[in-house]
Amino acid sequence: MSAYKVGIVGITGAVGQEILELLTARNFPVSELRPLASARSAGKKVEFDEKTWTIREATPDSFEGLDFAIFSAGGSISKLLAPEAVKRGCVVIDNSSAFRMDPNVPLVVPEINSHTLREHKGIVANPNCSTAIALMALYPLHKAFGLKRFFASTYQAVSGTGAAAMAELKNQVAAWAAGKPIEHHVYPYQIAFNVLPHVDLFLPDGYTKEEMKMYNEGRKIMELPDLKCTCTCVRVPVFRAHSISIDAEFERPVDVKVARRAISEFPGAEVCDDPANKIYPMPLDFQRKVKCGVGRIRKNTAFDNGLAFWVCGDQLWKGAALNAIQIAEEMRNQDLLPQH
Repeated sequence: MSAYKVGIVGITGAVGQEILELLTARNFPVSELRPLASARSAGKKVEFDEKTWTIREATPDSFEGLDFAIFSAGGSISKLLAPEAVKRGCVVIDNSSAFRMDPNVPLVVPEINSHTLREHKGIVANPNCSTAIALMALYPLHKAFGLKRFFASTYQAVSGTGAAAMAELKNQVAAWAAGKPIEHHVYPYQIAFNVLPHVDLFLPDGYTKEEMKMYNEGRKIMELPDLKCTCTCVRVPVFRAHSISIDAEFERPVDVKVARRAISEFPGAEVCDDPANKIYPMPLDFQRKVKCGVGRIRKNTAFDNGLAFWVCGDQLWKGAALNAIQIAEEMRNQDLLPQH
C-alpha cells in the first residue's frame, strides 16, 4: 500500500487536531507527517502514529517534497501559501473560503461531486461547514424530487469559531455557576445562555458572509446555477455539531416515505426520525459521527411540493476535517495524488 507525505497547516488549531485524530482513525497511509503552524508554534511537538513530530513554521519551502497538504489556518494563509505549495508539486486541500468560488478550483463534497476532482489544478476547496452539513440532506432529496429552492436557519456551535470560542463558552458557564461576572472576548456578546444571529461579517445587503456561503457554495457543489435559497445563520451555546432547520421546495411531488428512504440510502446521512418516541437529531448525539442526522421530516405547509426537516452534523468533522480527509481518500482512489 502506498503511503504519503502529508502536511497539515494549522496543526495547533481545533480543526488541525481533528485531522490528526481522523488520519489515525481512518487508517490513512502516512509515511511522513509535516506539522506546520505559525512561527510562535515552531519547535513544539505533536504525537502521531506512535511517533513525535516537530512543528515547523509554514513557509513556501516547507512544502518541498510533500505529496499533499491540508490547510486549516484561515483564508489569508491559504492565499499566501497554497500557490507556493502547488509550485513545489504539493496538492492542497483547503479548508478556508479563499478558493471556494474560484471557477478553476473544484469545491468538493465527495458523496456528491467527487467527479470534479479530476479537474483540479493543484488546489481543491473544502466547503463551509454549514453548507456541507445541509447538503447531506438536501442532495439526496434533490435526486429524489428535484430541488427548486430552500430556506435555512442554522444553529451553529462555537467550534466553528475555533478553540478560543469553545474555551470562552466553558469559562462563561463556569462563571455563571459560580456567581462571578461573565466576560466575553471572542464574540461581541455573551454566548452562554444566549443566541447570536450573527455569524461572520455583515455585507451591505444585510446578509452575512456565512449566509451567502450557503447560497453560493450549494449552487456550485450540486451544479445548480439557478438554485434559490435564503439563510439566517445563528451562533448558539453548543460546543460542537451544527444544527440546521431547512424548508425546501421541489420540482416534483414529494412523499415523506420516499424522502426518508432517499436519505437513508445516501452514504453521508442517516435518518433519525421517530417523533412519537421523541427521536430526532441533536448535536450531542452527532458529535464525532461520520454521518449527519436528518429528522423531523414532514411536508411543508407553506407551499406545494415542499418538505421541512432538521439536520445535525459535527462541524469539526463533516464540516471541516473529515470532509478534507474524505477528499484525500477519494483522490487516492482516483490516483490523483502525486508521490515524491
